[in-house]
Amino acid sequence: MKLFTLPEPELQFAQGLHICPRAGITRFCVYDSLLQTRRERIHVGAIGNSTGLDKLSAWLNICSREIPSRYEAKQPNLFTAFPGFNRTSGFKAEYLLNSEIVRQITNSELKEIANISYWDKRVAVAVDLYFKEAKFLAQNRTVDVIVCIIPDSLYGKVTYEGMKSESEDSEISNKLITQDDEDDDEDITIIENNFRRQLKARVMELGRPIQIIREHSLDGSHTDQQDEATKAWNFCTALYYKSGQTIPWKMMTDANKPTVCAIGISFYQSRDRKTLNTSLAQIFDELGNGLILRGTPIQQDKKDRRPYMTGEQSSELLERAIIEYRDALKTMPARVVIHKSANFRDCELDGLRSAAKKLNIGSIDFITVINSSFRLFRGKTYPPYRGVRVEIDENTHLLYTKGSIPYYETYTGKYIPEPLEIRIVESEESPSTICQEILSLTKMNWNNTQFDGKYPVTLGCSRKVGEILKYLPENQIPQIRYSYYM
Repeated sequence: MKLFTLPEPELQFAQGLHICPRAGITRFCVYDSLLQTRRERIHVGAIGNSTGLDKLSAWLNICSREIPSRYEAKQPNLFTAFPGFNRTSGFKAEYLLNSEIVRQITNSELKEIANISYWDKRVAVAVDLYFKEAKFLAQNRTVDVIVCIIPDSLYGKVTYEGMKSESEDSEISNKLITQDDEDDDEDITIIENNFRRQLKARVMELGRPIQIIREHSLDGSHTDQQDEATKAWNFCTALYYKSGQTIPWKMMTDANKPTVCAIGISFYQSRDRKTLNTSLAQIFDELGNGLILRGTPIQQDKKDRRPYMTGEQSSELLERAIIEYRDALKTMPARVVIHKSANFRDCELDGLRSAAKKLNIGSIDFITVINSSFRLFRGKTYPPYRGVRVEIDENTHLLYTKGSIPYYETYTGKYIPEPLEIRIVESEESPSTICQEILSLTKMNWNNTQFDGKYPVTLGCSRKVGEILKYLPENQIPQIRYSYYM
């Protein structure tokens, strides 16, 4: 066993490099501020009751100005000041919200939903209500992104099971599922008939991304929330990306190396749990230009119950992805890196190789990325540093994407960090390069400006995609941009 430490990957902004998204935006401005086609005024549509709309307006006004950091913070690089969302700060843009682009939900409508006895019916009616208002804004007003404010009186009625379900399969509709909320709009306990996912899937056809936020989160008086500056960082950055702007930051790449297309493949289960499908998240290039694809129903091993694609399905999926890459960038990638959340089967490898050969892809890497129960300690009691790589053997490595961070002067997690197990099935690149790329891809998440995400965006994105796609009708073509799923 050998131990190495990878450097924290740098990100590129408009005028410089930095490892931290917050410091980079503050000092060097968002990367796409260099683009002439970029808009400086972002139209924010909103749906909510009168109180929620007032709070959103007040919150955006607060965000337009500098918000100081926590004065008592012992980690100043973790709790940084927010520079203000305006044309003179690092974002180089401003939000526009006025009465012409908001839709108010009445208290009587909220009471009507609250009085519905059955859980699934209550969620469906709430989704219909928000969809109706979002449809009006998308079709009749100029909006770039729509904020859906969930009033406190509705929140508990659609995010927590309180009454019996109308569904015949009550075991499914009442079963609680704990969701990793690392990238979510809000911290929500969910069930299979999930309000957040169902609403995102329903409004997808409108061509306007939405941001779901709880009214409670717009009131800074609550002590159980993040400090205002941190909240502003995450909220404004996510809204900025969802509004259709390109990207706030991009990965650093080596101009002397071949162009790379990174792809993540994971599987998701249908709502009735009878069908497994493939979801694919493709990152076109270091700019984060990407593509979402939905695969066909797949097989499940009768012995170990693990899902897998046939050779034909694997070949078709990769061919579709590379053709989309070509159409978007007018060129072909020299190298394709495939991250999969399960082991590759021989039939999958054969299909993927066949597609790569057909499309004249010079190099293709197959990398399995899974969770590991392995634990390391530094000095007996401290977590290892983020970026620690442990070589188990030539093709098996552990990578700590969560851990102590010198820049933050702390470990930000609550529990002992778990590394990712990296299994290199086939690659022309060194293990160090493979792991460094994965570490960089953990920072390509525009829903969170704290840079120690656990999963590379390839797999984090494909999982989020699968959560939403299960609510999308089979005959509806999914939106290809990740902003509709985050």
